[in-house]
Amino acid sequence: MARRKPAKKTTSRRNGRTRRRAARGPRRLWRAILGALLIGILGLGGYVAYLDYEIRTQFEGKRWSLPARVFARPLELYPGRGLDREQFVRELELLHYRRGDAIRGGEFREQGGRIFLSTRGFPFADGPEPPRRLIVEIRGGQVTGLTDIETGQPAALARLEPALIANIYPAHGEDRVLVRLDEVPDTLVDALITVEDRRFHEHRGVDFAAIARAALANLRAGRTVQGGSTLTQQLVKNYFLTQDRTLRRKINEAIMALLLERRYSKPEILEAYLNEVYLGQDGQRSIHGFGLASQFYFQRRLDELGTDQLALLVAMVRGPSYYDPRRRPERALARRNLVLDLLEAQDRLSADRARQARARPLGVSARPPSGVTPFPAFLDLVRQQLRRDYRERDLQTEGLLIFTTLDPGIQMAAESAVAGRLARIERARGLDVGSLQAGAVVSAVDSGEVLAVVGDRNPRYAGFNRAVNARRPVGSLLKPAVYLAALSRPAEYTLATMLDDGPLTVRLEDGSDWSPRNYDREHHGQVPALEALVHSYNISTARLGLSVGLNRIIDQIHRLGVARDLRPYPSLLLGAVELSPLEMTHMYQSLADGGFETPPRAIREVMNQEGALLQRYGLDLRQAADPAAVYLVTAALHEVTRRGTGATLRGLLPEDLPVAGKTGTTGDNRDAWFAGYAGDYLSVIWVGRDDNAPMGLTGSSGALPVWAELMGGISRRGLEPVRPDGVEWLLIDPANGLRAVEGCEGALWMPFIDGSAPGGMSPCADGVPAAVRRSFRWFRGLFE
Repeated sequence: MARRKPAKKTTSRRNGRTRRRAARGPRRLWRAILGALLIGILGLGGYVAYLDYEIRTQFEGKRWSLPARVFARPLELYPGRGLDREQFVRELELLHYRRGDAIRGGEFREQGGRIFLSTRGFPFADGPEPPRRLIVEIRGGQVTGLTDIETGQPAALARLEPALIANIYPAHGEDRVLVRLDEVPDTLVDALITVEDRRFHEHRGVDFAAIARAALANLRAGRTVQGGSTLTQQLVKNYFLTQDRTLRRKINEAIMALLLERRYSKPEILEAYLNEVYLGQDGQRSIHGFGLASQFYFQRRLDELGTDQLALLVAMVRGPSYYDPRRRPERALARRNLVLDLLEAQDRLSADRARQARARPLGVSARPPSGVTPFPAFLDLVRQQLRRDYRERDLQTEGLLIFTTLDPGIQMAAESAVAGRLARIERARGLDVGSLQAGAVVSAVDSGEVLAVVGDRNPRYAGFNRAVNARRPVGSLLKPAVYLAALSRPAEYTLATMLDDGPLTVRLEDGSDWSPRNYDREHHGQVPALEALVHSYNISTARLGLSVGLNRIIDQIHRLGVARDLRPYPSLLLGAVELSPLEMTHMYQSLADGGFETPPRAIREVMNQEGALLQRYGLDLRQAADPAAVYLVTAALHEVTRRGTGATLRGLLPEDLPVAGKTGTTGDNRDAWFAGYAGDYLSVIWVGRDDNAPMGLTGSSGALPVWAELMGGISRRGLEPVRPDGVEWLLIDPANGLRAVEGCEGALWMPFIDGSAPGGMSPCADGVPAAVRRSFRWFRGLFE
């Protein structure tokens, strides 16, 4: 008996341990379950916090990567402005103004010699230009009257909005025009909410009733026929997520929609949706937001659209490709009319307005406005100048507004002159069609603003830009700098200085000889400097340049604006240096502006997307030469166009349009140049072949006709240089460079800086009867 008691205790202990073990099992399970739940809750909370952070960081501040928008100069209207009616109408059409009753913005009509115009207004950097209704009277190539219709009073000045000429897109190719909610027509908002999310103002981001209805409808149909996503969910999907149809994406969408509505107001969400929604594709460019869609489909601003057009935009939200009004007009029309029916059924649109809207055609433009700039050569120059101050990423994402100097009318005139003249030259010379190429730059004489750039005979081709990037030998186009350097030393050189045009040989540093030849292969003996420049004699010009000194010539070229490094070789004096048309524009701009160097500029100002001015590119003047010496060179270049290598201009330009200019021709006729200026515009033209083969054209037969057609079409103010103090005009005998009288055979008027004129009289003046003296005062008067 005594031995059994310990056994009972052992069994009891065993049973107790078993019971305790059995009790611990469920507790451990519950602890594991609770731990897993806690971890899940913490994980979910952390994930929700992460999504919330993503929403806040992406949705606040800069919400989109916006392309920089590049604008042309605004057209300013004021009495006395030079403007043709046809040019004015072309510019209105470029701005997508439509013929109408001129009551709504963006419309105009012609009536009785007057143009009635309703402008759109624009937020310029120096202050907003309000929308206005105007009467513009144009007669004789200028604005003769400008009247404000609302007040009936004359208007001193009005500015049209600048034409959008380019966008600098983000790498992903998204494009949009941001609109504020208060700028969006109520009809558009009503239609969007009616069609896409009727309970938008009641739900908190997810509409569970709509989801249930959609699920039931889809179950009955056996396929997806209805969606239950709210506008907020659609915004989340487009803005934050991918288009993948996965359960994870749908869960993320719902959570983020709830978070978005918790943090932001309904108006903020709606405004974001209006700017984010995808509404079409244009090549590599995707069309986002109703602001851009309005321009893409109708070429009008959103606030200029009618009810039917707004309904069509809302109709495409469900499927921009499926309901594309250009490719699938029947589908688009049916869907648009359904939107109108729903608006009428919800009492958002009266029966009469709905019926009228349904009766209208789709009204989209036949061709979408291209997202590619129509002026690629000019945009090249703009981007080149922007890189000095802005990173490429800034241009692609910050929505900068860039206001340029481009004049659309002059740009189109330059394109027409290049394409038309090259074709005619090829036909007349028997050259292969399309074998010639060209580069052209036009600038304003008084400001240095670049008004037009043509880099290819096909101006829409965004390839090699011959106006900005092509470096070609310039030939005689450089000679005015040689003469300017000499005439800046009036004690030694004048236009009457006699130069030797006989044979010349120069021993170079490498031991070889350099022997320049004249284009006509002739020698002309002793000639005045004026005649050597007018007839572009190479030998006498080389002698003059060597006498002045190569380093002085190079210094003068640099001060005129040519920044490229130049080597002091004698051949430089005859233009054996490769420069671009833009660089030659810089040099001739300094001559046209009386000796003040003005860098050619293509940008006026840059604003941020809020309209604040970031930078203004103003006039930058630096004196590059003595104005008196420049005046003498301009007088000589005018003579070039009257009786020198550019004399054919006299049959191509109006008689009342005096100009100054210079031809340039390189070896074997591979390059043809002409640079010249009137009182308002300067233009430089290069013509040649891309393969550098001879083309049989000189500056006067290749480039000059293009220049003449261009300048004859745009210039309205002939050459009118201001004579500096200390300059006098005298008659000179070209046979000896001495003073002459009116009656000396072949005598020429020449300007001189005081104290530099020749003192002796030419023998031709002896015994000239007063009755036979000839007068050249008209020429001298031009420059006085």
